[in-house]
Amino acid sequence: MRKLFALIAVLSMLTIGASKLIAQEEEAAAPAEQTEQITTSSITDEEDIESTSMHAAIKQKFIEGGAGFMAAVVLCLIFGLAIAIERVIYLNLSDTNTKKFIAGFEDALNNGGIEVAKDYCRNTRGPIASIFYQGLERYDQGIDMVEKSVVSYGSVQMGLMEKGLTWIGLFIALAPMLGFLGTVIGMIEAFDQIQAAGDMSPALVAGGIKVALITTVGGLIVAMILQVFYNYCVAKVEGIVNNMEDASVSMLDILVKYEQKNK
Repeated sequence: MRKLFALIAVLSMLTIGASKLIAQEEEAAAPAEQTEQITTSSITDEEDIESTSMHAAIKQKFIEGGAGFMAAVVLCLIFGLAIAIERVIYLNLSDTNTKKFIAGFEDALNNGGIEVAKDYCRNTRGPIASIFYQGLERYDQGIDMVEKSVVSYGSVQMGLMEKGLTWIGLFIALAPMLGFLGTVIGMIEAFDQIQAAGDMSPALVAGGIKVALITTVGGLIVAMILQVFYNYCVAKVEGIVNNMEDASVSMLDILVKYEQKNK
């Protein structure tokens, strides 16, 4: 019995010690978790503060630059981006796999004739398919008429692809001009303030010059953004036009072979 009581006492002591140790570990872990939560929340708060401060800074600079001229610069950006995005989507939809299309066109022509080739062109998107269809429409008038039709309708398709690029170029030129105009007017106002004060205070001059230059910065930023889209569209048009020219030559060769085959 004594041995049993001693064993129970030892087990009780071990249980109490283990419970105390677990409690101490939980107490030690709790502050660490609280510290981690505080650190995470503080980082999130700092990011929110930075985002808020950035928006506030942009808003402040917009107001300092003059609502009239800055609004005009922003409108140039909005309209220019709208046209540029529409052109990018249109040109990417117009760009097709030329080699695959020509191979399909040749198979349709050899296996089904002119009408099947027309249906193939009609069901394929892009300017190359439209040019091929217009050429096939005048196949009964001879290869020379097909060539003239392809050249003429190629110019039409090129005009459709370049549609709107002149407006983007206008906004590229107009945005920095509005910025420079705002700068000049701001400088004039600064000198008017100097004349009215009768004293050339550095703070007065610096404030006027800073406000005047904000419009120039805004105009230049807008022009640079639109210039990237403009150059992309121009490069895309040039690539599609080159594919159109190569495809037109291939089409005439295919039609000549088809005509000789069916004589």
